[in-house]
Formats: sequence, structure tokens, C-alpha cells
Amino acid sequence: MNIDLSELSHLAPIFRELFKGYHVSRRDPELYTQLSNQQDQYRALFKALGFELTCDPRGFYYFVPEQIGAQVNKTAQRLALFTFILVEHLADQGRDPLAVLDGGSLGRDELPALLEKYRDLFVQAEVTTQDELEEKVMRRLCQLGFASEDNGIYRFLAPMHRFLDVCLSVQQDRDLAASLHSNLPLPTPVLVDDEEEDIIRLDEAAVKVDELSEEQAISEAIAAERANQEVDA
Repeated sequence: MNIDLSELSHLAPIFRELFKGYHVSRRDPELYTQLSNQQDQYRALFKALGFELTCDPRGFYYFVPEQIGAQVNKTAQRLALFTFILVEHLADQGRDPLAVLDGGSLGRDELPALLEKYRDLFVQAEVTTQDELEEKVMRRLCQLGFASEDNGIYRFLAPMHRFLDVCLSVQQDRDLAASLHSNLPLPTPVLVDDEEEDIIRLDEAAVKVDELSEEQAISEAIAAERANQEVDA
């Protein structure tokens, strides 16, 4: 496939965000529109870098590398655990978990009660205070494009479906999709030491940020593409 680099006007910011594990959704209109309009070209270019550009039909893009690992790191485990906890918490309150986690919101003032109610589970995830809950969970959700925060209100975005899919998969035998209730069994997290790496893996998919700079990676991909074009010519 011949790639017209002049049409990839947002290449640098798109690569930078996807490379660090961010999920580009309609909340990022310029990047999302560019990816949607030039999806095939971006996919071909990123493939030269060893990344798979995934487009979820529910409206978001993310990277999945060719080398897939089965182990999840602390961040991914905390976010998945938080999703399970929140599903049960909302169901106990008579609120529709899917409605909240699919474009709905959660107030910061709700976090203390949530932390107290599920303290034993949060402790296993090394979250013991509201500050840690906000720093290790809520802030990471925002940094990775799963949520946004405005004046103490966390609004969940389309990429949250990746965690919801895990919840629904775990509960498929009990038809959770049809009737969420408070008997949701919560998994006990087994945390691993991810040292200095920033890795997010969901459903055996990983996004890893290593020492390769974005400029170097883009340059290599462009060089490879130009070489291919010269061969074709």
C-alpha cells in the first residue's frame, strides 16, 4: 500500500498518544476524525513499527503490539478491579452500571464510601486512602482515555467498554448483561512488579512504552515506507 504522508497531518500527536497507551475516542475530535478518515494508511504505517492499530466499533482506537503477553501489571489490575467494584456498588444503589460506565459519571464525593465499603479489596491493590484511589486509579483512567474529570466529576468514556467486556465475560454464565445484581463475585488481584515499565494489558492485549522515542519510531516507519515505494517504482 502506498502511503501519502502529506495526508497524515496529525501523525505525531496520534502516535504519541497511542504509543503511551492512550485510547483515542470522540472526546479527541481532531485525532479521532483523522484516524477515521485515514484509518488504512495509519494502520499500514503503524504496522511497520510493530503496532496493531485497533478500531473498536464503539468509537475508540488503541494500540495492540504484535508481541502479546498474558500477564497484567498493577495498573491494569487496579483499573479492572475498580470496574468490578463499581459495577457491584452501583447495582447495590439501584443504579444501572452499564448506563454509568457508558457515558455516565461518578462524583469525587462518592469515592470515600466506595473505598470504605470495599476496603479489603482495595488494600490488596495497594490502595488504602482516597488520595491513593484518585492517584492510582482515577488519574490513570483519565490519563489513558477511559475517563475525563471536570470539577470533581469523573465522566466515563467509550474505552471503558474494554473493562466492561471483561466484566461481562466473567459473568456470562449468569447472564450479567441482562441482569446485573449485587452477587457479582470480585476477583482477588494478584499484583506483579512492573518496575519502571508502563504497561497496560487487557484481555491478553498489551500497550508497552519502552525506550524507543516517538521521533525515532516515526522516522523508521517513514523510511521503511519510502523504501517500499522505491522498490514498487
